[in-house]
Amino acid sequence: MASSNAPSTCVPIFTGTHYHVWAVKMKVYLRSLGLWNVVETNEDPPALRANPTLAQLKAYNEDLLKKDKALTCIHPGLADHIFTSIMDLETPKSIWDKLKEIHEGGDRVKKTKLLTLKREFSMLQMKDDELIKDFSNRLMDVVNQI
Repeated sequence: MASSNAPSTCVPIFTGTHYHVWAVKMKVYLRSLGLWNVVETNEDPPALRANPTLAQLKAYNEDLLKKDKALTCIHPGLADHIFTSIMDLETPKSIWDKLKEIHEGGDRVKKTKLLTLKREFSMLQMKDDELIKDFSNRLMDVVNQI
């Protein structure tokens, strides 16, 4: 049986809701491919010294391709309406930062969302015809968002 370096899981898809969940899944996916450091740092590989060996040239070219590989992972993980908002960006880090800014917001937006979620948490009540499991799921959803 031939082994493959590609993970057997699919790229996580972000449809516009639950950004925080997608971000964690995508981060793990990119780590499994050895591409997260490219997204996180946005650094180009160090320049080659004079008269590099064939192995050094190959490694350098592979490092250069990592940004494109990361883009190849991120792009299909976005629904079309989200992809159009970032399609002009050329680096994985700029895409990641833009998505984070849009869907998490700045500090002021985060504080407002947190206050809203805390209020929602304090007002949560179980409905008369609701199963405990369903209420627990609603409760955990709010807690996870907080």
